Amino acid sequence: MDKKSLSERDICTKFITPAIEQAGWDIKKQVREEVSFTKGRIIVRGKLHSRGESRRADFILYHQANLPIAVIEAKDNKHAIGSGMQQALGYAEALDVPFVFSSNGDGFLFHDRSRTGQQIETELTLEQFPSPAELWQRYCQWKGLVGDAPAKVQAPYYDDGSGRMPRYYQTNAINRTVEAVARGQDRILLVMATGTGKTYTAFQIIWRLWKSKQKKRILFLADRNILVDQTKSNDFKPFGPAMTKIARRQIDTSYEIYLSLYQAVTGAEEEMNVYKQFSRDFFDLIVIDECHRGSAAEDAAWREILDYFSKATHIGLTATPKETKEVSNITYFGEPVYSYTLKQGIEDGFLAPYKVVRIDFDKDLQGWRPPKGMLDKNGELIEDRIYNLKDMDRTLVIEARTQLVAQKVSAFLKATDPFQKTIVFCDDINHAERMRQALVNLNPERVAENRKYVMRITGDDQEGKAELDNFINPEARYPVIATTSKLMTTGVDAQTCKLIVLDQHIRSMTEFKQIIGRGTRINEEFDKYWFTIMDFKKATELFADPAFDGDPVVIYVPGDNESPVPPDEPLDDQGEHDDPTTTGSGDDVFGPFDDDEGGTKRVKYVVDNIPVYVLAERVQYYGPDGKLITESLHDYTRTCVQKQFASLDDFLRRWSDAEQKKVIIEEMAAQGVMWEALAEEVEKKQGKQLDPFDLICHVAFDQPALSRKERAEQVKKRNYFGKYQGAARQVLEALLDKYADTGIEHIEDVKILCNAPFSNLGTPMELINVFGNRTGYEKAVHELEEALYAS
Repeated sequence: MDKKSLSERDICTKFITPAIEQAGWDIKKQVREEVSFTKGRIIVRGKLHSRGESRRADFILYHQANLPIAVIEAKDNKHAIGSGMQQALGYAEALDVPFVFSSNGDGFLFHDRSRTGQQIETELTLEQFPSPAELWQRYCQWKGLVGDAPAKVQAPYYDDGSGRMPRYYQTNAINRTVEAVARGQDRILLVMATGTGKTYTAFQIIWRLWKSKQKKRILFLADRNILVDQTKSNDFKPFGPAMTKIARRQIDTSYEIYLSLYQAVTGAEEEMNVYKQFSRDFFDLIVIDECHRGSAAEDAAWREILDYFSKATHIGLTATPKETKEVSNITYFGEPVYSYTLKQGIEDGFLAPYKVVRIDFDKDLQGWRPPKGMLDKNGELIEDRIYNLKDMDRTLVIEARTQLVAQKVSAFLKATDPFQKTIVFCDDINHAERMRQALVNLNPERVAENRKYVMRITGDDQEGKAELDNFINPEARYPVIATTSKLMTTGVDAQTCKLIVLDQHIRSMTEFKQIIGRGTRINEEFDKYWFTIMDFKKATELFADPAFDGDPVVIYVPGDNESPVPPDEPLDDQGEHDDPTTTGSGDDVFGPFDDDEGGTKRVKYVVDNIPVYVLAERVQYYGPDGKLITESLHDYTRTCVQKQFASLDDFLRRWSDAEQKKVIIEEMAAQGVMWEALAEEVEKKQGKQLDPFDLICHVAFDQPALSRKERAEQVKKRNYFGKYQGAARQVLEALLDKYADTGIEHIEDVKILCNAPFSNLGTPMELINVFGNRTGYEKAVHELEEALYAS
């Protein structure tokens, strides 16, 4: 057998798999091949998107289900034994495994990340591959698992039989937490970006600890009713009759899993603190969801509960750990045992990237000073000073400004999709109501179709709150637009929200990340791959803050009469931003927390006769390398192509060698080339239709562009069809015409023979047989392609 002639897959099948099996690994239970553990970044250009390549490991070895301990990267035998090592190390780092192997079929290069101060890499023969027991022993040493800890971390995951598995980062978070508990750690912090499945992760942690009887009674604390109810009916449902929600301040000690709003068990008066009806050692484990909202503050109500049940293990979950002088998650819980950021989620393709449309108004930036003695709409004397962005909708309401925001939002929806779910974040309840009215009046046709097209969803409005479930339900069309202030800032799983409008003064990075998180979920079934943020109060300047970890794909500032839909334009310099401190807390009965910063009423002037104008609107894309793209679509494509092909000759050679051109077209799309948008831009300038070959030659290598029709005419002039007769000639002439009309991809698909005009010439099989057989037909099509691109 000539190993050099074998493919990478053959090397895996004939050499690597047998070596693993011989070492004692259970191929069916402990070994997975060709494991794609990320989805591939979503790359956005204009209205289009594509997926980048997913990360795929050739082999992942598991001690047991969802407990990975080794990665193997395979190469064909033309490569050296260690050629796959650097790639495998990247996979191992992401998957949190210590043992890394590279192989070309001759043996293995073994990299042991668990070793310190010793030889890290060694070469092994195929017969020397380590056994499961040997790697598990080393794994436990690496993790510091001694005594009965190794048995504890083997507690099984919940499996509903559907084949659903945690994503790789969820597995990391679950395993890190269970291992920390097994080592005796009693304060644990998990940081996971909004939309990455914190609640499902928490469920698996609790399930494993509960089922293995390490933790017998568990309390899950949240600060919003909607969070508790969603958790109980969705991710935590498998707990069944062992679970209860604490409600109406009634305590029943016969359950094992308790879900509670912290407000349901605490209060200002001692008799309101019903959690004290439990003994101090009743709970073994307390999980605090959205723990940034107060559990780490020494004077917080949550802290009272945690102090009372201090003997229990406390696990904090948050997307945004809070670190201020008054509140510190890390001081209380310690450094996170695992973090998965917004940037990582976007990079892996699990979270939606976003564009930003930033709109600046003249009165916000230039300021406005009232004439001396001016009264507002309600007869109040307006204090004589300069009012600017910090005052808008807080101490000064300019009705024309509210109207202009609503106009921009409505124009964006009309230009894109009038039924895309939209959240408009306002400064307080009054502002949310004014915005609702403005949007209703600007969308009379939509409101006539259904009065719930626009709804105010705030803590004081029962009818609005009742529509929250419909807003977050992908199947429910209405409401489409929700105006709110604080109620929807956190914990609202709006999977299909495609537009977030910021007309609110964002007071902290924590709050900013939470609001951005309302749109980061992907829902492929409903075509939700990315979303847009419209910013009217310079909140997106927080992108420039080092504490922010996920840049936008686009920042756009349209002019006064320009469309609000982002084109490809560069980002202006980012300005200063406030250094905010706190965020509001509270549950679904918000009262003061949903109005005027904790309920403190301010003097608020209302003026109805001051015009407001747009000063600027701008857009920027988030590229496949995680950096902001400021070049044009033309330059962006050129960069993408030249990363793959160093020269025109390289591209021509690859194009010529490809059996099917669509393979190259799809590969380049995965790298970020937006074919439809590129064709639209170039063809508009050239005035002719180009196929992908000419688009690339022209854009990336400055070659003159031939249209599809021109290429087809050249083939005809060369009397290419002279060597064919009868039906064969008719088929090829028709294929050439189809190429001129629709492009190269269509003529490569044999199914084209089912359509006119081919169907008028005979059945597909009859037409293939005029070339002798399928091989003869494919050869003739390939030769036609060679003739098309000969020039």
